[in-house]
Amino acid sequence: MSAPEQPAPAHSASGGWCELPSGSDAGDALVAAMAHGGVDYLFFTSGSEIGFYQEAIAKARALGKPAPRLITVTHEHASLNAALGYAAVSGRPAATAAHVDAGTLHHGGALHTALHANLPVLITAGFPPTSPSGTSAAARNAGGHLWLQENYDQHAIVRQYVKWDHRLQAHDNPGLTVSRALQVALSEPRGPAYLSVAPEVSMRPAAALRFPDAAALGITRSASPDPAGVQEIARRLAAAREPRIVVSGSGRDTRTVAALVALCEALALPVAHSATRRYLSFPMDHPLMMADTDLSRADVVLAIDADVPWVPGPQAPGADAWVAVISHDPIQLKIPTYEFTAHMRLAADPLPAIEAIGEAVRGIVTPGDAQRLAQRARRVGEANRAARATLKEQARAASSHAPIDPLWLGSQIADFVDDDAIVFDDTLPHNRLYEMLDCRRPGSYFFTPGTSGGWAPGAAFGAKLAAPGRDVIAVTGDGFYMFGTATAALWSARHYNAPFLTVVYQNRSWGTGTRRMAALYPNGYAQQGGFDGGYFDPPMDFTKEAQAAGAYGETVHDPLLIMDALRRGLDQVRKGRPAVISVWLARHLLAD
Repeated sequence: MSAPEQPAPAHSASGGWCELPSGSDAGDALVAAMAHGGVDYLFFTSGSEIGFYQEAIAKARALGKPAPRLITVTHEHASLNAALGYAAVSGRPAATAAHVDAGTLHHGGALHTALHANLPVLITAGFPPTSPSGTSAAARNAGGHLWLQENYDQHAIVRQYVKWDHRLQAHDNPGLTVSRALQVALSEPRGPAYLSVAPEVSMRPAAALRFPDAAALGITRSASPDPAGVQEIARRLAAAREPRIVVSGSGRDTRTVAALVALCEALALPVAHSATRRYLSFPMDHPLMMADTDLSRADVVLAIDADVPWVPGPQAPGADAWVAVISHDPIQLKIPTYEFTAHMRLAADPLPAIEAIGEAVRGIVTPGDAQRLAQRARRVGEANRAARATLKEQARAASSHAPIDPLWLGSQIADFVDDDAIVFDDTLPHNRLYEMLDCRRPGSYFFTPGTSGGWAPGAAFGAKLAAPGRDVIAVTGDGFYMFGTATAALWSARHYNAPFLTVVYQNRSWGTGTRRMAALYPNGYAQQGGFDGGYFDPPMDFTKEAQAAGAYGETVHDPLLIMDALRRGLDQVRKGRPAVISVWLARHLLAD
C-alpha cells in the first residue's frame, strides 16, 4: 500500500490558544505546546533531568490530551537524524530530547546536517540542576555528576548551527516558549531551534496556563517574487542559446517538481545538479536532466535554492554568462565567506517564483521559437540518454569483477529501486549512484544535506515513521555507516515497527585518506607507504552487528548475487524486520 504524496509545507493563517488544567507544571506545558504545534514524535534519549517528558507524555495520554509520541533512540546522533528524516518526508516538525551538555554533544555531526537541511526540528536538552541539595526534589540530590554537568554556556555547543536558542527560565511561559521555537523553525528558511530546560523549571507549576500555539503566533509567509525580476529572468531564459537551470533544495517542497518540469519543457531548459545536491528537485530520468554539471558553455544560468551552485573552475559559468539566483536566502547568510557572483538575487519561495516565470514565458515565446526549442530539447535529450547508456554499459562490463565494482553495484541498486521507494543516498560522488538512479516521484530521493556523513540510518528510520506504507532504502559507504550509529537506528526501527533496508558499500577505505591523499600528494610518502590511516581492514562485521540489533544481515561477495540479496533484504523489511545488505567491494587504490 502506498502512502499519500508528501504534503507541501503548511502555512496556516490561523491558530489557537491552549488552556492547561489547574495544577499543570511546566513539563505539561512544553509537551502540550509541541502537540498543538504539530510535533507528532519526540525522539528521546534518556537523561534524569529530561524525565519530565516521560511523565508529561504519559500523563497527557492517560487524560486524553494531545501529546507527541515518545520514541526511544539509544544514541543522540541517530535521534537527531531521525527527526530530520521524519521532517524531510512528512513536511512536519519533529523534536528531540537529549541529556544535558553530554547528550547535546552526542548529536555531533547531525547538528551540521540540521543547519544545512532547512527542516523544522526542535532540539531540546536538559540542563543540570543548580539548586542546593535538599531544597527540592529537583535539586542537586542524586550524585556528584550533577556538578560536572554544569558549564558556562551549554548553548555555545549548538549556537552556530541553529536559528534560535533559549534556556527556559522560571518566569517564562513554557508553552509560549515552545510555540515561539516552532514558529522560528517553521518559518522560511526553515531550520533547527534549541531549547534547554533545568529540572527546577520543568517540575514547577507552569508560569502561565494559557498560551498561543505556533500557528497563532504566525508562521511567516514566504516572499513573493519581484515581478520585474521574474520578467527579466523569463526574457533571458527564452532568448538564451545555452541556458541551464541549477537545482538542489527546491524539491523540499514537492510541488516545485511539476512546476519546474513544465517550465523546462516549455523552453527546453537543461537541468544540472548543483555542487551540493539535497532533494529531488527534478526527475532524475528526465531527458532534460543533465548527466554532468558542466556549465562552462552556458550563457544564462538560473540557480534555484542551490547553496553552492557550482565549483569554481573549468566547469563553472564563463565570465559572460548571465546568472540569477532564487532562494529563501539568496545570499546564503549561514556561509561566512561566499564568492559566487550573480546579476540578480531574488528572495522568494521557489514555487511561486517558478510558476511566475512559467506564466511570463507563455507571453514571450512565439510559434517561431518552436523549432529552435525542439532542436535543443532533442539534442540535450540525446546527449543525456547517451551518457546514461554509456555509464550503464561500463557497469555491465564490470559485472564479473571480484571484488565487486561500485559501478555494477550502483547499477543493480538502480534496477532494484521502484517508483514507490524512498532513497536516502549517503554515498560519495565517485560511486556515481545518483547518475544511475531513475527516481522521479517527488519526495523519493534525499542526499546528505551537509557534509557530515552518517545521516542515512537515522534519517531512514524517521522517514519510515513518516511513510509507513513505502519502502525506505538507505545507501551508504561503510565509513559513513559507522559514523551513523547504525545499531541505534536499527534497534529503534525494530522496536517501533518502522523497518528500512540499508545497502552498504564495504570497501574498507576512507576516500579522504586514500583518493584525496593521492590527489593532494601524488606519489607522496603516504602513498608509497600504503596510505597508513586510509583503511580500516579487516572491517567490522556488519551482518553480526545488524543481527545483534534485531535486524537481518547479509554480506555479498559475488557480483551476480547482489540482486537476490537485495530482494531478500527487502522481503525481510516488508515482514517488519530492518535489513542490512553489505556488499564487498575493492579497496580504494591499493589491491586487497
